[in-house]
Amino acid sequence: MTVDIMLPAYGDGRLLRETVESVLAQRDPDWRLTVIDDGVDQGLGGDLEQWLAGHDDPRVTYLANPVRLGINRNFQRCVDTAREDLVTLLGSDDRLLPHFVGRVHEWAKEFPEAAFVHTNATVIDEDGNPALPLADRVKRMTMPRVRGQRVIGGEDLAVSLLRGNWMYFPSVVFRRDVIQQHGFREGFDIVQDLDLYLRILLDGGRAVLLERPCIEYRRHAASVSSAQAGDGTRFDEERAYFNEMADMMSRAGWPRAARSARLHWTSRVHSLVTIPGLLAAGNRRAAATMLKTTFSYK
Repeated sequence: MTVDIMLPAYGDGRLLRETVESVLAQRDPDWRLTVIDDGVDQGLGGDLEQWLAGHDDPRVTYLANPVRLGINRNFQRCVDTAREDLVTLLGSDDRLLPHFVGRVHEWAKEFPEAAFVHTNATVIDEDGNPALPLADRVKRMTMPRVRGQRVIGGEDLAVSLLRGNWMYFPSVVFRRDVIQQHGFREGFDIVQDLDLYLRILLDGGRAVLLERPCIEYRRHAASVSSAQAGDGTRFDEERAYFNEMADMMSRAGWPRAARSARLHWTSRVHSLVTIPGLLAAGNRRAAATMLKTTFSYK
């Protein structure tokens, strides 16, 4: 069962090279890599297509968007392009650990009814060194306890994710029929992964959580979420989304999940801790937006 590794590529070409090389280094050879270029900074001693072709590996495919699609629509193009039974969307600055594909095959055989698996992740910084910034310490606090592996779904998993989205999206592998059925809704950049998980859960899907990390997730200031936190647009998107989810969870008969959506406390705390830095930088307008986000309820 081949793993379709879809790579929505954008940004630092140097880091992208590390990502591709981590795929090529997989111990289990049953994978296929598709790189969809949405604006990679060239810096590989030639353009990206030439660099990939130089590996002379028939499992690697390069596609370029004729115009920039942006994160949400490029992710959707990856979903639409996938053709294998198992699909993961790998960040263009993250790295797979050598056992990733093999562990995914084990999961797929052991839990044929599961909609997706979260393999867990080790966090690294821009230079590839182990790191544990505040965002990831919070993720560890909100993550369910897993010993080896755990199957979970329904309202229990929805409540957990709405308290704080502790999943690392590049470490999630989906059944292709599931991710192509649900896909990414337009208009979401920050919460597009959370939205996908929750709609799968509402449709009856279940997940397998693995304790052992299978990827290295790179945390750095150049990410979309970091860039949008400074002007408050991230929190505008989150606030509207959690209000929508509260209504959806109520209609589904999941009152605990609806309450978690209304509270969305990790998002509120995140907005609160950005306020001192904004005030120090003289950005009072953005600080006021953060304050409103922290204490506003539907």
